[in-house]
Amino acid sequence: MSDAAEDDENIGASPARISTPELRFEAARAFVWVCVIGAVALAVYISESLLVIFGAMVFAAMVDGGARLLGRALPIARGWRVSIVLLAVAAFLVWLGFFAGSQISQQAAEFPDIINRQIGQTIGWLREQGFAISQADVQGLASQLASGAGAISRAIGGAIGGLTTVALIVIIGIYLAAEPRLYERGVRWMVPRTRRGDLNELLARMGTAMRRLMAGRLVGMTFEGIFTYIMLMAYGWVTGDVIPMAALLAILTGLLAFVPNIGAIISGVLMVLVGFSGGTQMGIYTIVVYFLVQNIDGYLVIPMIAKKTVDLAPALVLAFQLIMGILFGILGLFLADPLLAMIKVALEHRARAKDAEDEANGVTNRPETKIA
Repeated sequence: MSDAAEDDENIGASPARISTPELRFEAARAFVWVCVIGAVALAVYISESLLVIFGAMVFAAMVDGGARLLGRALPIARGWRVSIVLLAVAAFLVWLGFFAGSQISQQAAEFPDIINRQIGQTIGWLREQGFAISQADVQGLASQLASGAGAISRAIGGAIGGLTTVALIVIIGIYLAAEPRLYERGVRWMVPRTRRGDLNELLARMGTAMRRLMAGRLVGMTFEGIFTYIMLMAYGWVTGDVIPMAALLAILTGLLAFVPNIGAIISGVLMVLVGFSGGTQMGIYTIVVYFLVQNIDGYLVIPMIAKKTVDLAPALVLAFQLIMGILFGILGLFLADPLLAMIKVALEHRARAKDAEDEANGVTNRPETKIA
């Protein structure tokens, strides 16, 4: 017998041992609860990091969807298709920065002046119509605008500081898109063998829903941006009076279309304010353009996409966007819709599994007895 074994025999029983079986059971259950609460607290503490990882998964789903679509035309290896998609995205960003950047930057520099001038004209028109707007109200509005401008400046500064976050999302997303099976195997490895088949089905459903959701979102963004630009430029072609910042408004409309409900409202307000800077006729035309874009997108494009993707209730999406925006800022607002879609897919999968379990156990859904 070794010295360590002799020491184990000599030191006797552990003082931490619980002799009573009931106490041991309660202690084990308390330890499990402590671990669960600790895991929840840890998840809350690192929630922003988890959101970044989820953003990387969304980006990877978009790249994967592009690679799958490209595979229908080019029967080449997946790695090459992923590389082509990434190069196409990079080329678009380079074009946007170098070729369209100068024009858009000039328009963006004029944008705050036009908005402030339009607000001043609106206040003057309200006074002419008999609304009692005191100087104190105007000063209060000005202070609110100033604070809003400060908030916008802080948001821009935060966006610049968030480039690191964007870079992390892109890098992690590229790794996920390049070898998705590797990470799927890692997730399955953490699940008991008896549940891996169910997990595979859930992951497949989530992946399909995410790809379709992002593809539909990109289609809607592209449509809104191009259609807005054509309609705004058409006014200048017909009347000879060019609507200012047509390119900037089209790009903002397309980008804000990524955020349902809220993005459409923001882009519409900006478009109408810029339109009225050129006169009443131009302002009315921008209102018509806004309603045309939103109605065609809402009644034709989105319903066609919704048939093949996750159908989410608008009120639920808006409420979840507000919650995620308050908790995580702009990143939470952008990822609210995909996260809600994944939660819905998981709940629907669990509901189907429970229905199958009830059928296997012979349990039927009986109608509720009405109480007179």
